[in-house]
Amino acid sequence: MSQCMANDTTMALNYLVREPKIKSEKPPVLILLHGVGSNEQDLFSLANRLPDNFLVISARGPIRLGENSFAWYQVDLSTGKPVFNAEQLENSRAVLIRFIDQIKKKYHLSGDVYLGGFSQGGIMSYSVGLSRPDLVDGIAVMSGRLLEETKPQVAAKDKLQALKIFISHGVNDPVLNIQYARNSVAYLKTLNLKPTYKEYPAVHTINNDMLLDLVKWLKEP
Repeated sequence: MSQCMANDTTMALNYLVREPKIKSEKPPVLILLHGVGSNEQDLFSLANRLPDNFLVISARGPIRLGENSFAWYQVDLSTGKPVFNAEQLENSRAVLIRFIDQIKKKYHLSGDVYLGGFSQGGIMSYSVGLSRPDLVDGIAVMSGRLLEETKPQVAAKDKLQALKIFISHGVNDPVLNIQYARNSVAYLKTLNLKPTYKEYPAVHTINNDMLLDLVKWLKEP
């Protein structure tokens, strides 16, 4: 496993990469997106448990909050209802779209592209995947939510039907209530989408059962 050099100015984001352990002509890629206050090392710790045929990329959010602490946009959770910077959200969506294109070109990819995000990274997965299904074949949203601000950007129903969606959420999540996930599933069904949805007796985390279900979903044809 190796890290893209921090001074690689050709790439829109810093990232870590795990090359496929099983080589193929068209390897799929999973781009991991961390939560607020974390960094690319976080979800990259799961890389060796992900399917061997995948190229695994773990990206760093562009907003620096502190030492080794990054985000896709700034958010205030102090009131119990998230208040966020919408301009930063949109900028990060644009940066991610550019980054996906760069990754596909750099690694000469022609296989499927998946986004997998935890918490705020899951929010970004919805934002990019639902607005640009031409770039992304599947999204995995772990302990995230679908923002109302994303809905006006959602692509036409007919363009979304091939998008695979995995959603996992803990019923005891104190950060993003389980109702966020249930509301997201209900909305996706209005688009004639059929997400794989799993609830767990868990808090705001990715536990072993969630990871096993994610891996199973990634392996599905």
